[in-house]
Amino acid sequence: MTLQARDLSIGYPDRVVGAGLDVTLARGEVLALLGPNGGGKTTLLKTLLGLLTPKAGEVHINGRPLADCSAPERARLLAYVPQTHVPTFAYSVETMVLMGRTAHGNLFSRPTARDREVAASALERFGIAALAQRPYTMISGGERQLALLARAFAQEPQFIVLDEPTASLDFGNQGKVMREMRALAGAGLGVLFTTHDPNHALRAADRAFLLRGGRCLATGPSDTVLNQSLLEQLYGAPVQRIADGSGAAAFVPG
Repeated sequence: MTLQARDLSIGYPDRVVGAGLDVTLARGEVLALLGPNGGGKTTLLKTLLGLLTPKAGEVHINGRPLADCSAPERARLLAYVPQTHVPTFAYSVETMVLMGRTAHGNLFSRPTARDREVAASALERFGIAALAQRPYTMISGGERQLALLARAFAQEPQFIVLDEPTASLDFGNQGKVMREMRALAGAGLGVLFTTHDPNHALRAADRAFLLRGGRCLATGPSDTVLNQSLLEQLYGAPVQRIADGSGAAAFVPG
């Protein structure tokens, strides 16, 4: 089962942002999307989610054109965790997570016992069960990100797409989010995330997709694609590779 695009062109009514893009994400794997600001990462994510119509090419999910899927069907297949989410109403954290269950009902139906069971399991999985009755507006940014992950998990999708999930998180919560992405893949979901940190991609992703100027610079296994030469091409800046005696490596700006 895959989320797949072939020869995809992406953009908006007044302009093309990227073209010639081939993307494949299988269930059970993590794919990292890296690239400089303005390179088309978020536009690509929105096109893969069906929020933007491709300029050319098609997106398929499990062999079926995504355009043929209704909005409820897409919600049962794909979950989206945005980079930022500004809370407006003081819903409880539990209520926010329960909103993910609307993919299996509707906005106006009362949560079923099954819905509450799934939401409770998601809260527990992401370590925020103690926050269930706290107002979403009164928890930290890191806790909100975990709540959004729990909401996406409660949708029971096949694929989860995350736009810079570690942005603005402290060091500890960055590690927790990356561990959870690996756990989601281990549970059989396909996970696609964007990041500006190649070290996060090295740690959490099976494969990496390097996007620059709307074109694919390289794609393949993370430990192959994420090298000093390609990262310097990707960001147009010097990159230094630091390795220890065990063979583990990290990248820092040169």
